[in-house]
Amino acid sequence: MKKTVLFIHSAGPQGPNEGSSNLIAYLEKELSDSYRLITPEMPAPEEPKYDQWKHQLEKEINKLHGEVIVIGHSLGGSVLLKYLSEQACKLTIRGMFILASPYWGLDDEWQLNDFILPHHFAENLPPIANVFLYHSRNEKIVPFIHHQAYAKKLPQATLRQIEGDRHLFHDGLVELVDDIKGL
Repeated sequence: MKKTVLFIHSAGPQGPNEGSSNLIAYLEKELSDSYRLITPEMPAPEEPKYDQWKHQLEKEINKLHGEVIVIGHSLGGSVLLKYLSEQACKLTIRGMFILASPYWGLDDEWQLNDFILPHHFAENLPPIANVFLYHSRNEKIVPFIHHQAYAKKLPQATLRQIEGDRHLFHDGLVELVDDIKGL
């Protein structure tokens, strides 16, 4: 039986070669033998609103049963963290993988109030066996300081600091695939 992976994409256009599309295609190719990748279209990705994304995420989570792996890319990661810290979750989360996610409220450029996490969000997360954080050191879209802020709040997380300036991971992310398969 294949393991279930729920992937929540980034904000912005999600067409071919845009947003998370190439990363999703890479994961589908690399994981298809043993994993079922669920990649819902999130509402209005070019003008995201937390309530809309929360509602869609809730619908997707309610379709799932048993043990799952969750991946959030950029905005998708911050939405996953906010949702899981504010809502009861009946699933067993085997692993949570957060890629290049903004830490809303951290600095002047990242101030969408809908997405700001409560100060003690980490204490309200359900038990998650494995947490991984990925971020490029020289990233231009979401500065590396956001990764460092999450690392402080989630000291149990395994940190993957990626060389370079990738945000969309168009060519994939070998470390992510290895970590998923290593669970």
